[in-house]
Parts: sequence; structure tokens; C-alpha cells
Amino acid sequence: MREYIYVIASFVVALYISARTIPTVINVSRQLKLFAVPNGRSSTIYKIPTLGGISIFLGFILGLTLTSNGYTIPDLIYIIAGVLIMFFVGLKDDIVSLSAIKKLGAQIFVAGVLIVLGHFRFTSFHGFLGIEEIPYIVSVLISGFVFIVFINAFNLIDGIDGLAAGLSIFSAAVFGTWFFLAGHFEFAIISFSMVGALSGFFFYNVYGKRNKIFMGDTGSLILGTIMGILVIEFNEFNIDQSAPYAIYSSPAVSFGILIYPLMDTLRVFAIRIIQKKSPFTADKNHTHHRLLALGMNHKQATYLIIAVNALFTFTVLNLKEIGIFRLMAFNLFVGGILLLLPSYLLGIKKTIPANDPYQKIIFFDHPIFVSNKLKHLTNNAAKPTLPGKTLKERLQRISFW
Repeated sequence: MREYIYVIASFVVALYISARTIPTVINVSRQLKLFAVPNGRSSTIYKIPTLGGISIFLGFILGLTLTSNGYTIPDLIYIIAGVLIMFFVGLKDDIVSLSAIKKLGAQIFVAGVLIVLGHFRFTSFHGFLGIEEIPYIVSVLISGFVFIVFINAFNLIDGIDGLAAGLSIFSAAVFGTWFFLAGHFEFAIISFSMVGALSGFFFYNVYGKRNKIFMGDTGSLILGTIMGILVIEFNEFNIDQSAPYAIYSSPAVSFGILIYPLMDTLRVFAIRIIQKKSPFTADKNHTHHRLLALGMNHKQATYLIIAVNALFTFTVLNLKEIGIFRLMAFNLFVGGILLLLPSYLLGIKKTIPANDPYQKIIFFDHPIFVSNKLKHLTNNAAKPTLPGKTLKERLQRISFW
């Protein structure tokens, strides 16, 4: 019974603090004129306060620390230290803007703190490619890479109302539920503190009119950091397959739970590299931008993506017995197709101007495909229709013989 109380309390406290502090943050942002100024790649035309991450940070930290009294959370001090560093880095970026290299340096430092001091790292490949235990140096490098990917993935998908927060609420709730069922209550508290803090923000971000607010880098950098910790611990606890509620193929399952932020980041990076741009160049080539170009509004695009992500999660949980390699192949293949569908539809409708500097259909409007299509049409038009080559005449000959 005590476990239920602490987990529920972590959610309620984080939700209350987040929701109560947002109006104050909005008022301060307005007085200091700290707004997101719309530009050519913005998905909004209004000036919106960008410091919602402050309320997320306060809700998460206080929800976690005030309700974890009954449990000893391993290396809690390093979790708080990592989140605190990311908070100040994001806050500075939201106020005065930081270069990509400085943000990357801060991310590497935080990853190092969490991995080396906090011991949040992968120690096993779970038999993937026949590998079980990982050497320490390889473990540190892979774990560091995962942290960097997660932090940037959640930073990049924060492009429309409610998307980053909504996906994080869903993913943290899934991990938190598993942690609770498997008896790892301390990480259930971490998960649901995150869910509560984000829920308070989500309402103002999606449904706020006069009190609308964005999370900014202050919030999105925190999300990626926490999700990296949850994913690593989820995989570490599932090394022992004899434990209650152990999940087979957990690396592929955790990838499937976070399919949208991970696959969309991979897709956008590929587009930028094809265009010979830096992978960190801001644009409007994300899948959520594609959905907006198809005529959806922010709420419709956000809820559609969350629904598809939830359905995908349900699918991978039911396919976990097929093995890590096959399930990861399923993630990449099916997830890739799902994320390419909006671009395919836009390629047909051609609703994106060819000279748009912020978004372009690369794959389905690539010169190679266009030239081949024109060549095919030209060749067909140049060929005369030969006698006896029509379908009707061929059928007559087949019937005759």
C-alpha cells in the first residue's frame, strides 16, 4: 500500500507545483519580454513565452525529492546534478542563445557525470549479435552516445504544441508502470514525477489561450536527460530474465516505445546531410511539420503522432519474443515507412513550394526520380504502337493457340 501512496504522491505533487507556477512564469516572461519570436521556420505566428521548462524542472525535482523519503534512489544526487546542469544550459539558451557546440559540450559533460559517477550505463547487449557483457570503455561510449541522441531527439521534436510533452508523458508512464510492476518503486517515482510535471505544463501549452507557454530548451533538454536514464535502467533491470515482469528483447522494445523521437531525428538528420547541411541546422522537415503541411492543426498532429506511437508500443510489446535483431529490424522498417507516409502524400499533392528554404521533399521529389520518370514518359511517347501488340490482340493470339 505504501508503494501506491508514494508513486501517486510523486505525480500529484509534481502536477500541482508545475501547474501552479506556470502563470507566474508567464507573467515574468511577459514583463522581461522573453518570447519566441516567429520566423520562417516557426509553427506559430504569435509571440509566446518560452520558459515553461522552469515549471517542469520545479515540478519534477520537488515531486521526486518530497516523495522519495521511503526509498533510497541510487545516485539521486547525480540525477539532480545532471538535470540541474541541463536546466541552466537550456535557460541560458532560451534567454541569450547558445551555439550548438556549447550545448553539445554541456550534454557530453552531463552524460559523463551520469555515466561515470552515477553509474547509469549499459552493461549488457542482452545477447544481441551474440554479445552479453560489454567492456567498460565500450559501455561508457555507447551510453554516452545514447544520452546525446536522446537529449537532442527530444529537443528537436519540440516543434508544435504538446508534442514533446505528450510523447514524454506517454513514454514515462509506460516505463513507470513497468518499474512499479517489477518492484523498482524508486524509478517509478522518478517516472511519475516526470509525468506529473509535464501534465501541468501540457494543459497550458496545448489548451492555453491567454496563458499559453512553450517549454523551450529549458524543458526539452531535461526531458532527454531523464528519458535516457529511464531507458538505461529499463534495459539494465531486464538483464535478469528470471525477475518478475522481465521483458525479452528489452533494447528493441525500448526503441519501439520511443519510436517517433528516435526515427524522426534519424530521418531529419539524413535529409540535412543529403542537402549538405549541418545535422543541427534548424528547418521544418520533421514529420510533424509534414502533417501541418497536409492541413492538420497542432492538436490533430500531436494526438495523431502520440496515438501511432502508442499503437507501435503495444505492437512491439506483443512481438518481444521474436528476438532483438528481428524486432529492431521491424522497428526500423515499419517505423521508417510510417514516418515517410506524410512526405509521400505531400510529394503527390505538391503543396510545399520547391523554393521553400526551410522544408523540402527530398526522397519523393529527388531529381533522380523526376528525371527517370520524365525519361520513361519520353521513351514511351516516342515508341510507335506496333501491330499485334495491343492487349486485345495478344489475348486473341493466346486464345487461338
